Amino acid sequence: MIPAPRISLEQWRAFTAVVDAGSYAKAAEALHKSQSSVTYSVQQVESLLGVQAFRIEGRKAVLTPTGELLYRRARYLLDEASGLEQASQRLSAGWEARIWVAVEIIFPTWLLLEALDELGTESPHTRIEVIESVLGHRTDALSAGAADLAIYSMVPQGFLGESLMRVRFLLVTSPEHPLQHLGHKATMRDLRQHRHLVVRETSPERGAPTLIDVTQRWTVSDMATSIQATRMGYGFAWLPEERIRGELASGALEPIALRDGGDRFAELYLVFADREHAGPATRRLADIIRERVGSECARSATAHTSARSRASRGARQK
Repeated sequence: MIPAPRISLEQWRAFTAVVDAGSYAKAAEALHKSQSSVTYSVQQVESLLGVQAFRIEGRKAVLTPTGELLYRRARYLLDEASGLEQASQRLSAGWEARIWVAVEIIFPTWLLLEALDELGTESPHTRIEVIESVLGHRTDALSAGAADLAIYSMVPQGFLGESLMRVRFLLVTSPEHPLQHLGHKATMRDLRQHRHLVVRETSPERGAPTLIDVTQRWTVSDMATSIQATRMGYGFAWLPEERIRGELASGALEPIALRDGGDRFAELYLVFADREHAGPATRRLADIIRERVGSECARSATAHTSARSRASRGARQK
């Protein structure tokens, strides 16, 4: 049998509050308790464990090496207790009343909307807040506790993610753009003579710059703005293939053939804020997203295989 803990969550909360606030007085203020009660709680922790967690330097309480270990474990314990309470509240009320989803803008919008609509059919009373971001790993809604589920191109530190899909970027312009009428495959020298249209912080590979050394560059904050500017012939851009399917099909945008490579891809990951304590609506939405992405990837693979087969047959007939 596991022995009953001798230290309460309130005592651990007082202990971590002193560390976070930097003093007993500030911790007491943050907890809305008297300084003497906070001091007593910390002394109880030290006494019951037979350790010295703090040493006083001037007016500040500084952790000892033992105290640092206790703080890390106490913080984990409090986070787990809070997560358990939140999960229990959600489960007792049935499906969550509201869930928050953070999504990189390179994820296909139509696919996201279909997934949300399917969840809405199954759980019509669950409200969904979508946080669209091009800075998933920097303005991280998961770490801030502002999202239950995320689709990011990088897994934030401290979380576990599962590979969801690979997004292909195409270098495109309008049909009338000079890069479409070079008479040869474009080179970096050709690109440098024209305006580069960029969506701020949407590098297909985090940490690998995608900017080209050009004289003219427009940087915008919205993918739709970049697509519209490209359609209007104002420059060239690398854009997610799935986000411009309509423009490619109608001929409003056309890919540029590059002499040296030019392929760019981004991996997207599905990440839970807390998989173990996730509510039923959050888990179901994750399942729906996986299913729809899997079906779309299979459809795309079949379509590409058929296209290659037709091209091969045509070449043989010639």
